[in-house]
Amino acid sequence: METTTEITTPVTLTDNAVTKLAVLLAEEGEPQALRIAVTGGGCSGFQYALGFDSETHPDDISFEQGGVRVVVDESSAEYLKGAVVDFQDGLSGKGFAIENPNSTGGCGCGQSFSC
Repeated sequence: METTTEITTPVTLTDNAVTKLAVLLAEEGEPQALRIAVTGGGCSGFQYALGFDSETHPDDISFEQGGVRVVVDESSAEYLKGAVVDFQDGLSGKGFAIENPNSTGGCGCGQSFSC
């Protein structure tokens, strides 16, 4: 009997994030993807890294949402399951924010988190 594994995307982009990323990616000029990673560091233990990347690696999970290609490495995906990436443009600031249900705490500066 064959076993099938359902591949789910580790993160979801809000409509605001998709809209902003589409503009930023168009300005890049060459095909790029949004790479989202979790790295060690910050005052709470982990921090997010978002950037554009034209390469994928064998351990990457790659998916597309709203025309935006997103790449997450396999180990970061474990920390990002169920996370939502949003773009906020309001009185309290402008930028991308990640709401992560796996985070058990964060620091006062908002740049790092713990699991």
